[in-house]
Amino acid sequence: MKLDRVIAVRNRKTVFRDGDRCIKMFSPDYSKADVLNEALNQSRIEETGICVPEILELVCQDGQWAIVSRFIEGKTMQQLMNEPNADLKTLMERFVNLQISIHQHTCPLLNRQKDRMNMQIYQCNLDATMRYHLHSRLDMMPRQNLVCHGDFRPSNIIIQENGTPCILDWSHASQGHPAADAARTYLLFWLDGKITGAQNYLNLFCEKSGITKADVEKWMPIVAAARSIKGNEKEREFLLSWVRSADRP
Repeated sequence: MKLDRVIAVRNRKTVFRDGDRCIKMFSPDYSKADVLNEALNQSRIEETGICVPEILELVCQDGQWAIVSRFIEGKTMQQLMNEPNADLKTLMERFVNLQISIHQHTCPLLNRQKDRMNMQIYQCNLDATMRYHLHSRLDMMPRQNLVCHGDFRPSNIIIQENGTPCILDWSHASQGHPAADAARTYLLFWLDGKITGAQNYLNLFCEKSGITKADVEKWMPIVAAARSIKGNEKEREFLLSWVRSADRP
């Protein structure tokens, strides 16, 4: 593998390009199980017909695991949104349509959304009473078994030269309720400081999906608690403020 052309650096991950291959290299302390789970998720999603990079191999080099996939030419939707004179309304509409199209699929072998969130709530930095109320709230939420990306944001979508979107990073994928997936995306816009974008996204998602804003908002304390086990201290404090301000069931 040639690891001399870095195309992205993320928390404990570095992405390289090697010709027509993309190499996502994980830090030595990264969980082997999480790497394998991400590769398995993406392989299963590939079988649904959703456009994702084809996984070519898994390798371990000098104690570091890497997922090798087909390199996808194009620009991320975030890059397109950042361009001068970008048509943000059209791009946001396309972004929402793409997420809703993902929610039309099923993938029975994916982890269940509620199981994943229950585990994350158990791990988050909250007292036992608050965790109990969050577990209870989650138990009362409606069940669904539709494909949810779990980290759906403009930087995880590549628009190819022929206009076809390809969706990256399926490490948080699960089968569950689209409203929970929308709540996660809404909070990701907030974490990026795009408050107006968050509101525009939510309004458009609810309009196009038929899911009410109230239904999405019910998921937000749960999703915020689950997301709080990742990220830096500032992000965790912001997310936990959503949790503490929520009405208890």
